[in-house]
Amino acid sequence: MNPEKDFAPLTPNIVRALNDKLYEKRKVAALEIEKLVREFVAQNNTVQIKHVIQTLSQEFALSQHPHSRKGGLIGLAACSIALGKDSGLYLKELIEPVLTCFNDADSRLRYYACEALYNIVKVARGAVLPHFNVLFDGLSKLAADPDPNVKSGSELLDRLLKDIVTESNKFDLVGFIPLLRERIYSNNQYARQFIISWILVLESVPDINLLDYLPEILDGLFQILGDNGKEIRKMCEVVLGEFLKEIKKNPSSVKFAEMANILVIHCQTTDDLIQLTAMCWMREFIQLAGRVMLPYSSGILTAVLPCLAYDDRKKSIKEVANVCNQSLMKLVTPEDDEPDELRPGQRPAEPNPDDALPKQEGTASGGPDVSCDSSFSCGISVFTAASTERAPVTLHLDGIVQVLNCHLSDTAIGMMTRIAVLKWLYHLYIKTPRKMFRHTDSLFPILLQTLSDESDEVILKDLEVLAEIASSPAGQTDDPGTLDGPDLRTSHSELQVPTPSRAGLLNTSGTKGLECSPSTPTMNSYFYKFMINLLKRFSSERKLLEVRGPFIIRQLCLLLNAENIFHSMADILLREEDLKFASTMVHALNTILLTSTELFQLRNQLKDLKTLESQNLFCCLYRSWCHNPVTTVSLCFLTQNYRHAYDLIQKFGDLEVTVDFLAEVDKLVQLIECPIFTYLRLQLLDVKNNPYLIKALYGLLMLLPQSSAFQLLSHRLQCVPNPELLQTEDSLKAAPKSQKADSPSIDYAELLQHFEKVQNKHLEVRHQRSGRGDHLDRRVVL
Repeated sequence: MNPEKDFAPLTPNIVRALNDKLYEKRKVAALEIEKLVREFVAQNNTVQIKHVIQTLSQEFALSQHPHSRKGGLIGLAACSIALGKDSGLYLKELIEPVLTCFNDADSRLRYYACEALYNIVKVARGAVLPHFNVLFDGLSKLAADPDPNVKSGSELLDRLLKDIVTESNKFDLVGFIPLLRERIYSNNQYARQFIISWILVLESVPDINLLDYLPEILDGLFQILGDNGKEIRKMCEVVLGEFLKEIKKNPSSVKFAEMANILVIHCQTTDDLIQLTAMCWMREFIQLAGRVMLPYSSGILTAVLPCLAYDDRKKSIKEVANVCNQSLMKLVTPEDDEPDELRPGQRPAEPNPDDALPKQEGTASGGPDVSCDSSFSCGISVFTAASTERAPVTLHLDGIVQVLNCHLSDTAIGMMTRIAVLKWLYHLYIKTPRKMFRHTDSLFPILLQTLSDESDEVILKDLEVLAEIASSPAGQTDDPGTLDGPDLRTSHSELQVPTPSRAGLLNTSGTKGLECSPSTPTMNSYFYKFMINLLKRFSSERKLLEVRGPFIIRQLCLLLNAENIFHSMADILLREEDLKFASTMVHALNTILLTSTELFQLRNQLKDLKTLESQNLFCCLYRSWCHNPVTTVSLCFLTQNYRHAYDLIQKFGDLEVTVDFLAEVDKLVQLIECPIFTYLRLQLLDVKNNPYLIKALYGLLMLLPQSSAFQLLSHRLQCVPNPELLQTEDSLKAAPKSQKADSPSIDYAELLQHFEKVQNKHLEVRHQRSGRGDHLDRRVVL
């Protein structure tokens, strides 16, 4: 510093002392400056006051010499003390050079800067609030200072500034929020602690409503919640807890929509505390905001659904996620469906995420009840923040269905998540069927694929969804042919699609007895498509048919009309080109028909064939059952068509008797001993009216080798009370009461011809495969 330079009104002694390396001498100079400035204040000499402050600032505090900078800082503090209440008039000139020294490389100088600013602020008090942002910015940097003395000094200044803000009602929150939003993303531990402490202070001031600006800092708060320091995490938990309490007290003023996407993101984090806290907030948002959250359903489901599959290690997150899921599901109502059917090719108007209605729905269930990992993304972009315009909320299903489809397609996803997805789909088909049926074609393949799931519970829920699709009136179309996409085109290995009938059960013109019963529920256009694709799946996955086929069909008979299911499947199998599969499938259906408790009513309907509808059903089943000779006989036993059963068994002599054939006869004998055929065994007592039943059973006996089944049936026939039962044809001119041969609705001769035709086709196929041509080898393979 130039010693000859004029620093008036500062005396040379003051200048010399300010530049001294000893603190005591600089302090003496500061006292002289204080005395000098007091005289100027008394004289109201503002020019000289400004000149002193400017000299201390430019020539000392901003000097290149470290001792001069230290002198300038203590001199500026002395000026502030001397100015007293008038210091507010000169705060900009006093504060700026001090804040510049906050960035000094010398830690001692940074400490002196804190000391000087403390004295300036202490004197000015509320007058410093217009300069709060620059003070906060400087303090936020010193909070992370490596020097403990500097950090200690900044903490003293910080507490003083907090006291001033708490006491004042003139704090400029609007101007402060941008700075807070910027600083909240600091990664420094001490800076984060500083930020959290200030948010706590501002939240505690009654005149400051920080809740209005929560959307701007909420993401940063969740970032801080993931800090490695336990103390900081705990402080952040407290802050978030206070905000949540305020939200519950004043839900009408909360900008739920603007924070929804922030919660969606943090609900998917791998940090357990962040995820649990965000999920608790999401639960409260859904319950408090109600339908305002509907436009964000796809994002919420993306975050929530994977959590439902968590194990006990993350039980708390799983429980809260389940509440979120259930609460969100309740928001979807029938009013969200399309009011009228859309014309073909018409698309609904795209919903506007800004149509969020900030109103209170439901009641709060409390804040996060636990001290607060699975990240999952289906590539679904979250919605933009909703405004507070009071407009109706529109349910946008495209994003929701995409998320549900994505989760259901993921084989790695947990069982409980898949169940929740299927519950959602079922709920949407119940509440908004017209909207949902626009997505059915995309959902249908994955729903069919889910039938191969390892979990019975998943399969049950899947069948409920498929059954709802197949039976909902909203799925009926004027042109069912439009449903037959590429997956329904006929080929050599695919099932052929017959022409739809007027009643929902489809048949081919010219086929007798396939009309749908008017008394059965009318299925929609997807029902037959479902039956075709289900049989396709059984055909391509024989293990599925073997392991889960009976279970699936029985459940469908409970969910839908059993007669419709058997009628349609029989009609489809009649046109099946893979005869081996047709025989296997018919055998499976027949076993289900004869043994399942779910089909008790259908068995009774077929047992007596009293109505035209039951007779038509019998004829439909019979034509497909012909793919398997033994099942055809069992169907005749079930329907008490004993004479026709006897006629069929007579034809068995022309068939190729194999081990598989004899095994099926063996199983039929076992079935005859089951409770299902109790009525048949009792009819053996009435030998006069049931001669063909006895003959049919003897026919089976003659087919069997000397096996356990042979012994079983032989013993049963030995119990027949009248051995003279086998009468001549003349004695049987009067038709027995129990025979169905005289029924005018059934042409048994035509059915027998159909049986022979089908069996000849099976023989031709088997011989072509074995390379034996048309030469029949009727050897019994034992």
